[in-house]
Amino acid sequence: MNDVGAALEADRLFVGYAGAPVCGELSVAVGPGEVLAVVGVNGSGKSTVVKTLAGRQAPLSGEVRVHGLPAMPDAVLFRRQVAAVFDEDIFFPSLTVREHLLLVARGHSLLDPEKAVDAELNFFGLLERANAVPDALSSGQRRRLLLAAGFIRPSSLLILDEPEQRLDPAMRDTLARRIGQRADDGTAVILVTHDPRMLVQSASSCLVIDEVVEPVSPERGAQIIAGS
Repeated sequence: MNDVGAALEADRLFVGYAGAPVCGELSVAVGPGEVLAVVGVNGSGKSTVVKTLAGRQAPLSGEVRVHGLPAMPDAVLFRRQVAAVFDEDIFFPSLTVREHLLLVARGHSLLDPEKAVDAELNFFGLLERANAVPDALSSGQRRRLLLAAGFIRPSSLLILDEPEQRLDPAMRDTLARRIGQRADDGTAVILVTHDPRMLVQSASSCLVIDEVVEPVSPERGAQIIAGS
């Protein structure tokens, strides 16, 4: 596979742990403006696939490329192009909500970081909690802070691992529209979701992850299903 226009390419990729694959081989390309939904039952390997695509886990075999270059999270170009939100509540305990977002905005050289932070606080319903530290937030508020930090920074590839977790239905719908807007602006999006409504609202194609059955069969594993 060599899709010159792709933001991300995975070629003959196997993912897993200690040499054991958690799902079948996959090859996929995601271009600008596309939203690839990654779906499957619990334990099928979705998060492992996406962590490997994001460069957070080494593949068992095959390769992942972002804009034609190996996925290397420590590389400057990779960090400038890729934003990823996983279910990890990792914060600086002494920084407020606003200070966290300002740190990201200034770190990525936004022209008007204060304005950008205010916009994200408003979008994610965090204005009234802007001066609170993470330990004072509810679980849902912490999730919205993680999402705000992912969306505030520029990126050509946005990776979201079950972003609907801990969000109420109204915020899920709002987030689905936001994902669509990012795609309309040319961002490539990889979205892991269990929410059928978010899937229908956001995805332009779907990667179905199936559990490995020994021996690994080419008919099982990762499958691309076109959709809109």
